[in-house]
Amino acid sequence: MLQLSQANSVSFRRWLRLTVVCVIAVSASPSMLLAETESDKGSDVPASDSSWLGEGQPFAMPAARVKSAADESNQEQAEPTKRDKTHQQTTVHEFELKNGLRLLVRPDPRAPVVVSQIWYRVGGSFEPVGQTGVSHVLEHMMFKGTDRFAAGELSDLVAQYGGMENAFTARDYTGYFQIWEKSRLPLSFAIEANRMQHLQIDPAEFEKEKRVVMEERRLRTDDSPGGTAYERLNAAAFVASPYRGPIIGWMHDIENLTVAQAQAWYMARYAPNNAIVVVAGDVDPEAVHQLAKTHFGDIEKKELPTLPDYSEVEQKGKKHLVVMDEVKVPQLTLGFVVPSIKTATDSLDVMALSMLAAVLDGGLSARFETELIRKQAVAASIGTSYDPFARGDVLFAIQATPNQGVELAELEQQILEQIYQLQQTPPKQSEIDRALVQLRANEVYSEDSISQQASRLGQLAVIDVDWRMAQQWVELLAKVTPADVQRVAEEFLQSKRLTVVELVPESTPELVADSAVNTKPKASAKSKSTASPAQKSTQRSKGGSSSDAAANPSAEPVE
Repeated sequence: MLQLSQANSVSFRRWLRLTVVCVIAVSASPSMLLAETESDKGSDVPASDSSWLGEGQPFAMPAARVKSAADESNQEQAEPTKRDKTHQQTTVHEFELKNGLRLLVRPDPRAPVVVSQIWYRVGGSFEPVGQTGVSHVLEHMMFKGTDRFAAGELSDLVAQYGGMENAFTARDYTGYFQIWEKSRLPLSFAIEANRMQHLQIDPAEFEKEKRVVMEERRLRTDDSPGGTAYERLNAAAFVASPYRGPIIGWMHDIENLTVAQAQAWYMARYAPNNAIVVVAGDVDPEAVHQLAKTHFGDIEKKELPTLPDYSEVEQKGKKHLVVMDEVKVPQLTLGFVVPSIKTATDSLDVMALSMLAAVLDGGLSARFETELIRKQAVAASIGTSYDPFARGDVLFAIQATPNQGVELAELEQQILEQIYQLQQTPPKQSEIDRALVQLRANEVYSEDSISQQASRLGQLAVIDVDWRMAQQWVELLAKVTPADVQRVAEEFLQSKRLTVVELVPESTPELVADSAVNTKPKASAKSKSTASPAQKSTQRSKGGSSSDAAANPSAEPVE
């Protein structure tokens, strides 16, 4: 997406060296400097104008901490465990500028790298009818030119300084990020401050990027039977919620988007008081704060549009869809409309639903894997997804592929039977404990990624949830009891909240069997239960996330 500044040859390169390297007081490897090429010539960036990068406002540690690379290396050799010890004591530092921009800084000195993310409160759920996909198309255009950089030049700048960058659009937010050596953080802030204010949408580039997004939609959804089925699930499950529409947009809306619509969307939503900057890595929090004031502090705040209404009407009964597509193996998806962290009347419900997902589908010892794949052999694969970090109600979804010779109706019946058992009898404490062990392990492993550290903070802060919950999440889950799991299974996995989507080969007659309409599990040779789980219920995620990527191909943020 982004590309780079092919700028003023020798003078521009000298200017960047002085501003980014010397001012920062960090030694730069020659391989990190821009190579002289013919494509460097002809940029409209004045070599003498370094104000956009914040010259005179160095990104440096306080004077007492500034030391040469050799001194720092010797210090580390003398105290080999200092970095690890410092990391264990790390806390998140929060700042807010006068214009409303929020800054979260998570120091992690274990490696000399940094990730810089900026999250905007705008995404697919904000879009009006007829303009679905405008947030994602605009995300693409943010790499296609500003008042200082032509299309692609920003990405080249990141690449030539050894960085990685990308962007993402989700239901409730749009984000941009760079990862690189820690001394390059001023470039991240300079880039984001520039395109927060001075995006220029060229009509020719806009039409070209629309075609790119349309092709992306074909790849993710139109030519993906699983993606199509999940898109239809969302459209059917939600009645009033803005989560009904696809993040990437409907094809006809993308095709009909105009430059004026994208420009208006940008002007309304891209503002410092609608943004959260998250930085994680080997940085000093106060130095980052000062750097943020240098680059973002003078940007005017805006009067923002009101947030969408995320209210969902009461679900009145089970819905059933049959999607016929070019598949050889059928697939079954069950989606229950359940509360998120923003809509739950009691946050414990969210923790219990998360633990319920883990009990059903938390590894090889979980119930679905044990009962439906190994013992009964009705499912070849099964996955559960529940992403509670959202502004509106969300789906607790189960996606399964039947074993050869097993009908979808039988597979659905057995899934509902497993849910019914949890509604009647709480899980064993050992099941809760096993799930917690896995969740704690995931927490530990995530600490090795500065990107995950930053994303966990940003994903909560951007939906106006206290970011501290990211650090307390596993401990909050540890408070869930088996009785809590039983309670939410009974309360929220009800048949009236359920939408079932069958994905079948195009040659299959579109006949809906009585067993697929009635959620009451029928007694079978494989199940001795004669009770009806549907009378009480029926019911798992990058998103940050859990296993949404595997079970839900179109719920993932689009890039």
